[in-house]
Amino acid sequence: MPRPRIFTSMDEAIADFPDNSSLMIPGFGPGQPINLMAALWRQGATGITSISNGVGFAAGAEELRGLGDLVMAGRVKKVIAAFTASTRPSRAGTAEELIRSGAVQAELAPQGTLAERIRAGGAGIPAFFTPAGVGTETAIGKEHRDFDGRTFVMEHALFADFAFIRAWKADTAGNLIYRRAARNFNPIMAMAARTTIVEVEQPIVEAGTLDPDQIHTPGIYVHRLIQIPEGGVLHVDRATARAILQVRYHDPVPEGQE
Repeated sequence: MPRPRIFTSMDEAIADFPDNSSLMIPGFGPGQPINLMAALWRQGATGITSISNGVGFAAGAEELRGLGDLVMAGRVKKVIAAFTASTRPSRAGTAEELIRSGAVQAELAPQGTLAERIRAGGAGIPAFFTPAGVGTETAIGKEHRDFDGRTFVMEHALFADFAFIRAWKADTAGNLIYRRAARNFNPIMAMAARTTIVEVEQPIVEAGTLDPDQIHTPGIYVHRLIQIPEGGVLHVDRATARAILQVRYHDPVPEGQE
């Protein structure tokens, strides 16, 4: 099995990301591939189909540019997500008005269904039946079938051209370890893409150094690695989080609400 290529710059790692590609983006806070997303912003690709838990907000800060910024810039044509709306109903999120106007296509899925569609894509399972969403708008136009007197809806697997992943540790063979809540969508998305690109928080170590019992993603799924370089974003501190929220909502954010 060929080992993943190790890059020294985020921009180089995603330089060949073509227009009209599909991209899986993990995280809902912890575990977001912040540096790779900022590099994609600089790279300029358009016509993106994003697959993520939510759409997020425009960050404003250049080093924190993410999906929300790409959507607002018109570089995303479709979002597949569990959440496209703001957590504050009185204040619209990044994508809401664009989706309502038809400028951005949206495909909603219950969060568990979204996760299973991604896992199925990585496992080579083309479709499955679930009771989640039956009787709601998310099930319109989909095949329904009864099992043991209960109605289920068929959902198709998701597979992407690229997955941007954030890991805590990695070795030169591409084996990955995630840290705490940062694990979330990262393991299943790493499995479900033709090209999996990983930004790593800790220095990349030689194969065989990591404890095999601690590996969350085997290296067979990983194609490119890059250790977050000096000057890259290792984490978003509380002060930065407050500044982003003030940009989003245009008013001061109370302490403890970051």
